[in-house]
Amino acid sequence: MAERLKHPGADLAPYLINDIERVMTPALVIYTDIVDSNINVTLRLLDGRADGWRPHVKTSKIASVMRRMVERGISNFKCSTTLELATICEVGARDALLAYPATGANARRAREIANKFPDVRLSALVEDAEQIEAWRGSRFGLFIDVNPGMDRTGIEQARGDEIISLARAIRSAGLEFRGLHYYDGHLSKYDLAEREQIAHQGYDRLMEIVAAFERRDIPVAEVITAGTPAFPCSISYPQFSGASFIHRVSPGTVVYSDCTSLAQLPESWGYRPAAVVVSTVVSRPTSHRITCDAGHKTVSADAGVPTCLVLGRADLNPARPSEEHLPIDLTDESQPLALGDALYLVPRHVCPTVNNFDHAIIVEGGRVTSMERVTARGREAPISTVNAD
Repeated sequence: MAERLKHPGADLAPYLINDIERVMTPALVIYTDIVDSNINVTLRLLDGRADGWRPHVKTSKIASVMRRMVERGISNFKCSTTLELATICEVGARDALLAYPATGANARRAREIANKFPDVRLSALVEDAEQIEAWRGSRFGLFIDVNPGMDRTGIEQARGDEIISLARAIRSAGLEFRGLHYYDGHLSKYDLAEREQIAHQGYDRLMEIVAAFERRDIPVAEVITAGTPAFPCSISYPQFSGASFIHRVSPGTVVYSDCTSLAQLPESWGYRPAAVVVSTVVSRPTSHRITCDAGHKTVSADAGVPTCLVLGRADLNPARPSEEHLPIDLTDESQPLALGDALYLVPRHVCPTVNNFDHAIIVEGGRVTSMERVTARGREAPISTVNAD
């Protein structure tokens, strides 16, 4: 049985598109006024310190949206792919971290990007001395990836001596040791009170690692924590305030928000969905079910079923999608839907949903103002044609 998600509760009226009949569906729609509002919420929570936010651009993907962040004074970013790295450099980032283990041709491509943007301060992640070799002789600084218990990448926190040894190896290679990267995304499965308690215990251990660095006269310039689920936990941790290092949080999903993040963060903060998939009712196979054109090739199914919720219609329950079809069950048959009706869907996981689209419709005040490429979707060509035989 499909899990019951908390409905985002947003009013449908601000999302309605005046000339919806000319929009081919399914379509990704970005509401820039809500993007700006979500950026403002984040900066308010950081006491206006744009320098305290290193957003991950795996969510935003669109160059113009990244540029809106830069224009608000946000100049430090994270990314996962070389295409995201190139895009954020092009739109004016001052400092960009490739927050993904890069080796071989991937690291060489990142170094090419660095040469193209000499004014951008660039960094990468390492968790092992062997990875340092990929960056030797480059102008990349290196963060050490610390495993907070997510067990995806990084050195376990308990291995403090190895973390310090790795920092020394970075410096011996003639590279800059930038600091510690600590992504505690696994905490999303806990409610906020328990999430905060567990996160703060992890931060206590992280601060012990920093103290061990200081005892050995190795400066830690920056500590990066918290994607979206742990964002409240990072800003409530008192020891980060006034620390000897720059502390930055890295939530990226908050720029668009989705069903998952809206449930994870306090409703009072005021985040709203800024990225919506507009879909069309294409079939009515039974009296209590309709189908729209938003299968899992449109709205990502990686986070489970339901993949989305319908704005303004809490009585509609999306069922398991196929590639191009999304069946939706009606719990109130007194509010029928006709073939051709438009539905505005809030994804459960917006990041891979944005990545499903080549183009995004930009809407302001109910009016389509432009259509833009989803600049950093997918990946670059795997082999450069420059050196091809």
